[in-house]
Amino acid sequence: MNDSASDTTPETTPSPAHPRFAEALAGLGLTVEVRAFPEATRTAAEAAAAVGCELSQIVKSLIFTADQEPVLVLMDGAGRVDTERLRAELGASTIGRADADLVRATTGYAIGGVPPFGHRNRTRVLADRGLLAHKAVWAAAGTPHTVFPLDPAALVEYAGARVVDVRERTS
Repeated sequence: MNDSASDTTPETTPSPAHPRFAEALAGLGLTVEVRAFPEATRTAAEAAAAVGCELSQIVKSLIFTADQEPVLVLMDGAGRVDTERLRAELGASTIGRADADLVRATTGYAIGGVPPFGHRNRTRVLADRGLLAHKAVWAAAGTPHTVFPLDPAALVEYAGARVVDVRERTS
């Protein structure tokens, strides 16, 4: 029988988060519960069903272009970005949705797994005010199979986001 300390040390398992995102969390000194699911959670509805939360508690990390420059918009899963409100907020002449190649080049992640921070390139970040209506929100952890919870105010802070109103209005 061996009584060495290493025999009683619990094994640590690597985070299921994307390695770049896990590195970003470590760099911020942030410890979060990353949940992994066997089925993809690429859409907000899939993520909400997997987590068991309201659709509006899911954070969509969306890349747009404003005058050809990438911009990250954090929107709740039940909302849609009003591109005219976004254009006015940014003072841009043109707004467009980024394609999959630009999303990956900008963030380092594929659509459906883009986290709110920990990106390859620094971009301007806007967070829709609707996210602040919750005690906790869930965002992608760098893969289409992983999510993590965070206080929305902390999420805004870690993402370096400016809180704005760019949600599409419903009549």
